[in-house]
Amino acid sequence: MTGERDRGGGQAGARVKDSRQDRLKLALRENLKRRKSQARGRDEAASSELPATHLDVADENGPER
Repeated sequence: MTGERDRGGGQAGARVKDSRQDRLKLALRENLKRRKSQARGRDEAASSELPATHLDVADENGPER
């Protein structure tokens, strides 16, 4: 009696499971796209904030005071 309900009802349960997996795949794909877009935005913002001169080039006279 309860064994049939626990298994999801055979074919109907399989369709529900497949549908759930499809929704999960779609949600994960959309999440990945959003995260990649956010990462690209952070990279662009960070590259635009770089100073015109690099700090790895040392000044021969030392720091100005």
